[in-house]
Amino acid sequence: MRVMEATSYQHMSELAADYLLNKIRTQPYIVLGLATGGTPKGTYDRLVKDHRENGTSYRNITSFNLDEYVGFSPDHPNSYHTFMYENLFGKLDVTKENIHLPNGVALDLVEECKCYEEQIENSGGIDLQLLGMGSNGHIGFNEPGTSFEVNTHIVELAQSTREANARFFSHLEEVPHEAVTMGIATIMRSREILLLVSGESKSEALKELVNGEVRESFPASVLKMHPHVTIIADKNALSGVR
Repeated sequence: MRVMEATSYQHMSELAADYLLNKIRTQPYIVLGLATGGTPKGTYDRLVKDHRENGTSYRNITSFNLDEYVGFSPDHPNSYHTFMYENLFGKLDVTKENIHLPNGVALDLVEECKCYEEQIENSGGIDLQLLGMGSNGHIGFNEPGTSFEVNTHIVELAQSTREANARFFSHLEEVPHEAVTMGIATIMRSREILLLVSGESKSEALKELVNGEVRESFPASVLKMHPHVTIIADKNALSGVR
């Protein structure tokens, strides 16, 4: 794993955007795996700014999002579909048919998971997967104890994850208890992984990732087994890694 230190969240977002833009400009047909939430939002803001100012095109890019809440339709205000279109897709020249997110209201969620895997495989696989990391070490919505061998699946969200995501809702009770998420095996099949970590609240998790052992009780530790991982973290997140 290669670790890049940023001075702040804003600097981390700038470095991440530059990293992604270099890939996009040199590989116009790149397949991206994308994440949602507060950590990548600043990165997305900078991609949009670059598109407006420099005209970088996303017309031929294919993307697959990591996850979606079970029970949330694409037009639900707190769905990850809505997040992605409000913060990124709706502001770029994307081809809608090339954009993929799990369907959290599919009649058969198990079949939806299988179909999502097939879509990724049919695209040629993910070239670059963007990740964040939870304070308990989750990646995607793969909570502690998730098998490293699992593909896209339905997961019950840990209470700590629901509490962390409650800032996007009016009340904790509104946060769903389940989600569809790419599995750890799915993530690990990506050719390259870019992990963003920001804030002192993630310092213990990042310390564990860098210095700890590989184990299923800390899902992000599996990234140590991937041949091409870059971590961009701000100084607060890196405060425990010394």
